[in-house]
Amino acid sequence: MPSKSDTPIAIHWLRRDLRWQDNTALHHACASELPVLPLFIFDRNILDRLEDKKDARVQFLHDRLSQMKAEAEAHGSSILIYYGTPKAAWEWVCENYEVKAAFTNRDYEPYAQKRDREIYEFLSAKGIPFKGYKDHVVFEKSEVVKNDGLPYTVYTPYAKKWRSHFEATPPEVLPSVLESGSLFRAAPLPMPSLTDMGFERADHIAIPEPELDHQMLLAYGEERNIPSKRSTSRLGIHFRFGTISIREMALIAQKESFSWFNELTWRDFYHQILYHFPHVAERAFRAKYDSIPWRNDPEGFEKWCQGKTGYPMVDAGMRELNATGFMHNRVRMVVASFLTKHLLIDWRWGEAYFAQKLLDFDLAANNGGWQWASGSGCDAAPYFRVFNPTSQLKKFDPQLLYVKQWVTEYGTEAYPEPMVEHAFARKRAIDTYKAALANWQEQNAN
Repeated sequence: MPSKSDTPIAIHWLRRDLRWQDNTALHHACASELPVLPLFIFDRNILDRLEDKKDARVQFLHDRLSQMKAEAEAHGSSILIYYGTPKAAWEWVCENYEVKAAFTNRDYEPYAQKRDREIYEFLSAKGIPFKGYKDHVVFEKSEVVKNDGLPYTVYTPYAKKWRSHFEATPPEVLPSVLESGSLFRAAPLPMPSLTDMGFERADHIAIPEPELDHQMLLAYGEERNIPSKRSTSRLGIHFRFGTISIREMALIAQKESFSWFNELTWRDFYHQILYHFPHVAERAFRAKYDSIPWRNDPEGFEKWCQGKTGYPMVDAGMRELNATGFMHNRVRMVVASFLTKHLLIDWRWGEAYFAQKLLDFDLAANNGGWQWASGSGCDAAPYFRVFNPTSQLKKFDPQLLYVKQWVTEYGTEAYPEPMVEHAFARKRAIDTYKAALANWQEQNAN
């Protein structure tokens, strides 16, 4: 690490905004008249929980930061990259730099909220202002609320007001700061390697490019439910880590595809749900659904994880996820419904597995999707709606193109029989939910 610097600077804390252009907090930092040093922290509080030491998301972050660091150094600056806890990182930064202000973009996940409060208090004790900005979403917190000021918990009215706000005040896309001359002049700074952090490269998983396919977008409304086609953007990981701008993409979607525009609205909806109702990260949005007596069968769960349920669309989806870190959104709904309704396994088990495997894992969207499938969330599918995986297969993969790509033994004696019969599982799920909810209602009547 460099020797102590006495030059007064501002720190921009990079997190889920790994880009130079249209970065709100970075833009404000560069307008502060202080030279700006970007900081990224490989957070051990997060990394130490990852069991897979070939996690492609860690590699993606490392590669992107290497790229950004090289771009900064081409302009006479660098990026300070620290491996450790956020508190230790900021203690080190304040010991070695004359920090006069800190800027960052807000994060709405419970851990991030707790982390940021800790750093805010640490910096405030030193007289250093810590300024947060909206960047990761189009509308945040309470920008889109009901007329009484309360948050929406149903998507349709939220989306209607969201779109009216968007049309009235289209977002501004800010230019890159690389050419602004506002970055702190610094010699190239060291960067921890993947090995230094206990990880290895995951070259077996390909990361989608951060490019929007406009032909895909034009056909999105008609083809987005067909898993055998490359009919979705595959930009989830780039939204997750902010390597592309949500505002820029939303402006394009508004002009080219209402269906995709609607998906970006869903993204904001789930982020505001997580912000206003942080308990959803651990419990059901609607408390009565915590009373469901889940079977939680480890053997059945393992068959689901491996894609060996005997239901081709479920199995194809799980195998695609395990092999690529991606699963088509229609299939995500089918496999989530199967786990929670056919197997009566707690949605949190499935949510945790997706969190481990998905390249585009985002707590807000992942949690929202799983609670929707299980019936426990806001705006959820009613508990008596149970996806028929066979009907879904006939409707969305009638020629078995998707299934044959991932379940090569399908149609042979090697393919297993269905682990549970659909009609039986559907009735069992409905009866179980109905009895549990009735019992909860009776216990909480007074």
